[in-house]
Amino acid sequence: MKPKIEVPSLDKLSKKSQNFLTAMQKTTGKIPNMYSIIGYSENALQSYSSFSNRKSSLSSADKEIINLLVSQLNDCDYCIAAHAVKAKANAGFTDQQITAIRKFEFSDTKQKALGTFIKEVVENKGTVKPETLEQFFNVGYTNENLVDAVLLVADRIFTNYLHAVTDMPIDFPEVPKI
Repeated sequence: MKPKIEVPSLDKLSKKSQNFLTAMQKTTGKIPNMYSIIGYSENALQSYSSFSNRKSSLSSADKEIINLLVSQLNDCDYCIAAHAVKAKANAGFTDQQITAIRKFEFSDTKQKALGTFIKEVVENKGTVKPETLEQFFNVGYTNENLVDAVLLVADRIFTNYLHAVTDMPIDFPEVPKI
């Protein structure tokens, strides 16, 4: 049994992390456990905040498809739950659409090309078949989209892996396993 990494209370964190998380709570209404755990390192918290709030050439829907797929492929229940909430709020996805994305069921050609690309990136550690890349570009994605998509994969892998290491409690509505 691995030792439990506790979600810290604010008083267990540096002043810099406390200030950041308190401001987050005032803005969003909560401090997600993921951010509290990242707050153990004030440097990581500052870096991750900048990283995760960066601009992207991808649409909100594309970003949430990537977030959900990467989290599903990495079996991260925490990130699946968090991004199910974000997929509804930011991209207008329904519960049925979120389940379909997680099951890799796409009726939209562009979403399927994105999903195939992301699945291969994750499962093959960045190696993508030429025909997958060709289809990605044929449906309208650009080199800029490709770079932003792979960067988002890296973002999700960080939080997926941090959850796997810490096993922090899920503080979003849980999503059924598929």
